[in-house]
Amino acid sequence: MNKLIKNRVMNRALALISLLFAFSFTSCEDVVNLDLETGETKLVIDAEIIWKKGTSGNEQTIKISKTAPYYNNSTPKVSGAQVRVENSNGDVFTFNETETGVYKCTNFVPVIDMEYKLFITAEGQSYTATEKLTSATPINKIEQKIVPDFGGEDVIELTFYYNDPVDQKNFYVTDYQSDFLIYPEYEITDDEFYNGNEISTRYSHEDDIKPGSIVKITHRGVSKNFFNYWKLILEASNSNPFSVPPGSIKGNILNTSDSGNYAFGYFRLCEADERSYVVQ
Repeated sequence: MNKLIKNRVMNRALALISLLFAFSFTSCEDVVNLDLETGETKLVIDAEIIWKKGTSGNEQTIKISKTAPYYNNSTPKVSGAQVRVENSNGDVFTFNETETGVYKCTNFVPVIDMEYKLFITAEGQSYTATEKLTSATPINKIEQKIVPDFGGEDVIELTFYYNDPVDQKNFYVTDYQSDFLIYPEYEITDDEFYNGNEISTRYSHEDDIKPGSIVKITHRGVSKNFFNYWKLILEASNSNPFSVPPGSIKGNILNTSDSGNYAFGYFRLCEADERSYVVQ
């Protein structure tokens, strides 16, 4: 089956560009710091409720931080926030701060297709977002084979398979993690042309995948709105780093105290199938 719509974060290319910049600066006698314009500080809310198949889904984590100037070596974490999630039955799940900027819940109850609402109060501002928990079909199998890449060299390619439900429109976000990746690589898929069929999705990483490598695949079912949001994020990440960046990509988190002072991030609830594959 042909590969579906796919967008990947080009970590290696961006890393190479960063390395070239580092070499250019170290080769000069004088250190040059560009006077970059600093925008308004925004809250960043990383609120993914992910229910991995085979688990109860009771342990969930939400992280809150702030945007920082380009030359900052760390991301400011936001402490002292009040964080809770309520479902459409009126059940309340409180997220307690376990370390600076990290809020955890140990009694969350995930229910497919149930609506949940996020409430956050941080630094005198109130934020909210609403989303449903979206199901994901399980991965049937993972295969590997040797294929030629664009340069003609043979590389290892992994393919995983899953059955798409016939009675609904489905959207998926998958990430790949491994020791040879600095950050996860993401791809997005929808069933526009493959509704109700077995879908196969391929993954390779030039010559970095080797026998013995462990690749963790996390395959999520997501809402259409989050799919479209993540598509914009990946398109911006894959764009020319020297071009003018697009306008701020806003998620579904609203500031009910001051609508103009929005937060970055997206409150999403996903069922997921996670598999770790040892490359042969």
